[in-house]
Amino acid sequence: MRKPETRSRPLAKRLRKNMTKAEVILWLHLRRNKSGWLFRRQHAIGPYVPDFVCIRQRIVVEVDGGTHWSAREIAHDRRRDEYLKGFGWRVVRVLNTDVYKNIEAVLAAIFSIPPLSAAADAASDTSPVTTGEDKTASHR
Repeated sequence: MRKPETRSRPLAKRLRKNMTKAEVILWLHLRRNKSGWLFRRQHAIGPYVPDFVCIRQRIVVEVDGGTHWSAREIAHDRRRDEYLKGFGWRVVRVLNTDVYKNIEAVLAAIFSIPPLSAAADAASDTSPVTTGEDKTASHR
């Protein structure tokens, strides 16, 4: 487990078991989308646990309810957004009420985000398989 995620991963597991009604509704649509984008729910990224994440497209979707309107929560959301954007994530915030009353507009907003190019997608891959030295080339 990566060090920044030692506390956020157990939290993510708890959050997956206790999703809000709005999160459940949006999850039902995101997991069956026809765009080919695969979403994860309550996925740890560093010290934070966004509601939904599409790793390949570097998209974070946050569902904001009543708890997100205090000055303290607004400041926390800003810090989280800055942290995520600093690592190349594109953050989309939607309101609970929009999920309940206008799910089609919420989905349109999410899927209107331009897809990452293949070059940007490859550059964001940090696996040693794709970024490491090609050992077979040096043995020819």
